[in-house]
Amino acid sequence: MTETHKGSCFCGAVEVEAEGEPAGMGYCHCESCRHWSAGPVNAFTLWAPDKVRVVKGAEHLKQYNKTENSDRKWCALCGGHVMSGHPGLNLTDVYAAILPSVEFKPGLHVNYAETVLPMRDGLPKLKDFPSEFGGSGETLPE
Repeated sequence: MTETHKGSCFCGAVEVEAEGEPAGMGYCHCESCRHWSAGPVNAFTLWAPDKVRVVKGAEHLKQYNKTENSDRKWCALCGGHVMSGHPGLNLTDVYAAILPSVEFKPGLHVNYAETVLPMRDGLPKLKDFPSEFGGSGETLPE
């Protein structure tokens, strides 16, 4: 039986479900994610879009596209960030912090060339993105 993970925005008006296991998990260090999340790094869980559903409060979701790479979504009532669609990658990032039943097991760091918070955790540190996602695939030292 496939597990369904439930999460919500800060006030609970928007609820999402993610089915199964994430396609990947890690940390993004890019300036855009840092600025959007108001933190030095963003923890992500990536899912196939058909595995993520808004089950409550879709009318409260707002979206902003700074670039064509990320459809950032948040709750209009509380401002809580919920997820970002990545259409070019055919993946949806449901922010790791809103899915408490998902055991966060990061596999890599992306956009580490932009880091403001060096992390010595033994995980691969990619300069930008994996080559299969259009990046250089180049790794950087811790």
